[in-house]
Order: sequence, then structure tokens, then C-alpha cells
Amino acid sequence: MSNQKKAVVLASFVVFFWATVATAFKLALEGMGAVTLLLISSVTALAVFTIYLIINKRLASVLSSLKEPKVLLSSAWQGALNPFIYYLILFKGYSMLPAQIAQPLNFSWQVVLILLMAIFLKQKIGFKQAFGVLISFTGIVILSLNNGADTSGSLSGTGVFFILLSTVIWAVYWMLKIDNSKDPVEELFRNFLVGSLYLLIAFIIYPEPVRAGIPLYAALYIGVFEMGITFILWNKALNIASNRVTVTQMIYLAPMLSFVIINRVLGEHIVLLTILGLILIVSGIFISNMKGKKAVER
Repeated sequence: MSNQKKAVVLASFVVFFWATVATAFKLALEGMGAVTLLLISSVTALAVFTIYLIINKRLASVLSSLKEPKVLLSSAWQGALNPFIYYLILFKGYSMLPAQIAQPLNFSWQVVLILLMAIFLKQKIGFKQAFGVLISFTGIVILSLNNGADTSGSLSGTGVFFILLSTVIWAVYWMLKIDNSKDPVEELFRNFLVGSLYLLIAFIIYPEPVRAGIPLYAALYIGVFEMGITFILWNKALNIASNRVTVTQMIYLAPMLSFVIINRVLGEHIVLLTILGLILIVSGIFISNMKGKKAVER
């Protein structure tokens, strides 16, 4: 099997697991609060990164790197953004909205990143990017006004705000890391180590009950597959791919597959406006990322 085929296989696993997490979020939030869920998931993800580093004989060196003030400071602010602030806000939004609304709204973070890079990094937005942003923004508006997706007949404006705020935080996190050449898994280990400490302090101050059963299993699942293994597999896929464009474009399959899982597991009736909103958001992101010339194979 060629490296490109291996990359596609790895990316396929990532797409599947990322398509399941919206459902896992809702199942977990039925039995615990956002702080408890994130603490369990973050510690689980930290365990995944630890095992990976032990297998690759890099754990000691990564722990040693935390003695460097620059590395410790970097880990402190990155861990504050991800997982601490980002996921707390994201989970709060999910607890107030149907999964079919929260998931595609959260997917629009790539549009927010384009806008932030134009504002703060002075990167020019071409016609294609501007057109793509406009299309995605139209999808966001449609989803935000899609009251028929909620059984109550009215969407939570606060929930929409929290999800959109999470896209800004996620975009800021990646914008600040654009010129970062550090190993992503090592960095995630440090981020989740610091982030888990923040969460432990928050849990001690604001303790929440944990319900065993499906919510707990969902929280563990999120830690393993939303925050842990998928990032390792995604990084591996990008590293071995001879054509990264093909691999990265596979991620557009995740939201639509997520709708199928949301419908089957959570029983949400996926309304037409939700599908239209998602199509517009994904189409806008796709157009914004289009290159003028044919992608060059690595």
C-alpha cells in the first residue's frame, strides 16, 4: 500500500470519529456538567498522549522541556485556550442547542480564522475568499434562525452565541500557532497537562456530580477519540500523504456523516434548513480554500 493510500485510510478513521463526537457530547452532557465532562475527557486524552510518548520513548524529554520558562509559558496560555476555555464554552453551547445546530456552527471556525488573519495578520482576502466567507456566513445565519430544529420551536440565542464564541477562540488558538514548528503531539501533551490542572482546580471550586453509565462512557470516548487518538492519526496522515489536499478535503465529509449519527442515536429530526445551512458553510469553506493553480504533489 502506498503512503497516499495509507494517509487516506488514516484520514477516513479520523473523519468517522470526528463525525461521532457531536452525539457523544450530547450523551455525556445528559449526565454531567461541562467542567466534569471536560476534566474526565482531558485526563483521558492526556493518558492517550502519555502512552504515545512512552511508546516512542519521548516522555522524559517532553517533561524535561517544561523546565524551560519559554516552554512553560507557552504551555500555560495554550492549555488555557485548549482544552480549558474552548471546550468549556463549546460544551455550554452544546448543552443549550440541538446537536444538528451546534455541530455545523462549530465547523465554521475556519471562516473565522480567515477573517482574524485578515484583521490581525494583515493577510489580504481575495475575491474567492471573500465570496466563500459570504456564503458560509449565510449558512451561519440560516442555522442561527432555524427554530424548527429545536423541539421547543425556538433556538437558544445564548447557545448560538456560545458556539460562535468557541469558533473565535479555536481560530485564535490556531492563528497564534501558525509559525509554530514544534511537534504537535508533544505540544498537545503539555497543553492537556496544564489544562487538566486548570480543570482540576475548577472542579474543586465548583464540584459537580457524575452519573455513571452512558454519560461517563461518552466522556471517556470524547477524551480518546475527539481529543486524543484522532489528532495523532490526523498528524500521521498529513505527514505521509503525497497529496495533502486530497486528505484535508476529506474532513468535509464529517459534518454530513455526523447528521446521520445524530439522527440515528439522538433521534433528532434533521430539518431541511439545517442541511442547507451546513451545505452553505462547507461550500464557503471549500471555496475560500481553493487555490488558483492545481495542487502540487509533495
